[in-house]
Amino acid sequence: MQIDERLEIETPEGTLLTLSLAGPIPRAMAYGIDLLIRIVFFAIFAMVLAALGKVGTGIMLITLFLLEWFYPTLFEALRHGQTPGKKFMGIAVVHSNGTPLSFNGSLIRNLLRTADAFPLFYLLGFISTLLSPRFQRLGDMAANSVVIHVESTPTAVKPENADTTPPDWPLTREDQLALLAFQERQSQFSEPRQQELAQLAYPELSPSLALQRLKAVTRYLMEGAR
Repeated sequence: MQIDERLEIETPEGTLLTLSLAGPIPRAMAYGIDLLIRIVFFAIFAMVLAALGKVGTGIMLITLFLLEWFYPTLFEALRHGQTPGKKFMGIAVVHSNGTPLSFNGSLIRNLLRTADAFPLFYLLGFISTLLSPRFQRLGDMAANSVVIHVESTPTAVKPENADTTPPDWPLTREDQLALLAFQERQSQFSEPRQQELAQLAYPELSPSLALQRLKAVTRYLMEGAR
C-alpha cells in the first residue's frame, strides 16, 4: 500500500488538476537507489584516480562534492523533476501549483537537505514529511515544491490525421497547466463543451476548427514534454 493523498489545484480557467502526493516510503526508496548509483560511480571513479596520488585525491574530493549536491539538482531541473531513483519509483518533484520544478527550486530544496538530515539519518526531514499535510520536508517547504506520483500511461498509436501545431502565442506556466488539464479531462466533456473551451483560445475560428487547433497544440506540448 502506498501512503499518499490527493492534491487538487484549480487552474486560472477553473479546471481542477488532481495530483497524487508521494509519501515518505517511495521517497526513501528513491533516495536509496540514487545513493547506490552515486556510491558505485564514485567507487569506480576513485579506483581510476587512485594512481594519481594527491592530485587524484583532490579530484575525488571535488567529485564527491559534486555528486552530493549537484547530482539531484541537475537531474531534477533537467529531467522533469526526476532523478534516476525517482524515475524508477514513478515519482517526480513539481512546484506546489503543479508547474514543472525550476532550477532555483531544485537548488533550494537540495541545499536544505543539510537541515533535513539533522541530527542523523534525515530524522528531521522524515518527521517533517509525516507532519506535513502535503508530505513536504523542510527543503520542499522552502522551495514550494511537492513530490507526486507520475502515472505511466501506455503509448497510444497516433492517428494519421493527429497533427501537432506549435502555439502561436508564448506559453506561460498557467497556459501549460491549463492545456495539460484539458488533455487530462477532455474525455469527461461533451463535444459542444470541448468546442466552447477551445473557442476561449481561438475565438476567431469556428467551434470545430477551434477544437481541432487546440488539440493539435496540446499534442505539441505533450510531445515536447517527453
